[in-house]
Amino acid sequence: MRRRVFIGGSILAAAAVAGEAWRSRAGRGAGRATAATPARDGRHLVRGAALAFGTTVSIAALAEDRDAALGAIGEALETVRGVDALMTVFRPGSQVARLNATGTLDHPDPALVKVLAFCQRLSAASDGAFDVTVQPLWLLFAACRSAGRLPSRAEISAARARVDWRALEVSPRRISLGRPGMSITLNGVAQGHAADVALAVLRARGVRDALVDAGEYGAEGAGAAGRPWTLGIQHPREPGAVIAAVEMDGRFLATSGDYETAFSEDRLYHHIFDPRTGVSPTALSSVAVAAETGMEADALTKPMMVLDLPAAQALLAWFRGAGAIWIDKECRVVAAERMRFAARTGG
Repeated sequence: MRRRVFIGGSILAAAAVAGEAWRSRAGRGAGRATAATPARDGRHLVRGAALAFGTTVSIAALAEDRDAALGAIGEALETVRGVDALMTVFRPGSQVARLNATGTLDHPDPALVKVLAFCQRLSAASDGAFDVTVQPLWLLFAACRSAGRLPSRAEISAARARVDWRALEVSPRRISLGRPGMSITLNGVAQGHAADVALAVLRARGVRDALVDAGEYGAEGAGAAGRPWTLGIQHPREPGAVIAAVEMDGRFLATSGDYETAFSEDRLYHHIFDPRTGVSPTALSSVAVAAETGMEADALTKPMMVLDLPAAQALLAWFRGAGAIWIDKECRVVAAERMRFAARTGG
């Protein structure tokens, strides 16, 4: 999975570089890596990285007690890896993979039940614009991309017949898929949930100034010299460039865009689907959402891409404190709700 938001600020840039350096170490079986260096204010800049969700997840923190912060970051990273192991579609032993393989899952993990119950509520609120049962469409487009073509209308229609959030039954005792060939994906919500649980671990362990990058972002306290943690939103058409800078204000931040996984060179077909049509929405190149939880922010980016602007704004209003930035195909910010940002033109 590609990194979606570029980190701004010297401390966070250092953490990102460290994460890349640690990638090979974690890949050799270390699972996670942590390090600490002195900060200018006398505290320690403590950083950690691990492999999860097909990428490097990282945490940066400023703390007086280096060893305590190292331990807290290590625990938080293991929690993120646990979310990945539970909810990924790519590991045969995960509960999501088992559900997809058999159509039922008895005695599901409470965390999986919690996430799916939220997803079902969002599906209802968005009139199906968000739907975790969209996986058959992803599988179809991925297979056709490998074959060097796009799916036919008949193929899309056949895949859509296996997409319907209302046929997914979720309870603490059992999760079941109501139609043959149905499958789910939590790629649109699991990383936000991971940011939630990682930040909860850090808070419980007494870390007061930290940024979690689980693919979606959560921040606690402040960064260097008491300044807010600042993130740069990726330019949809210029890799390595930033289109806007956002100061973290206690909310979580998530982005989605047509540039992440494209099935056609013109990006008209990409990994975000309108479950009601079976193809990708055409109006936007990306969105950024800030919300009180990472799970909300992550999941909301999908219907914000799919729905027309009035419907998207109406849905956003249901979530207390949520805000969004919408960016069209010409890379213009066409609307912003409850989001303060600084537009940028360079990297």
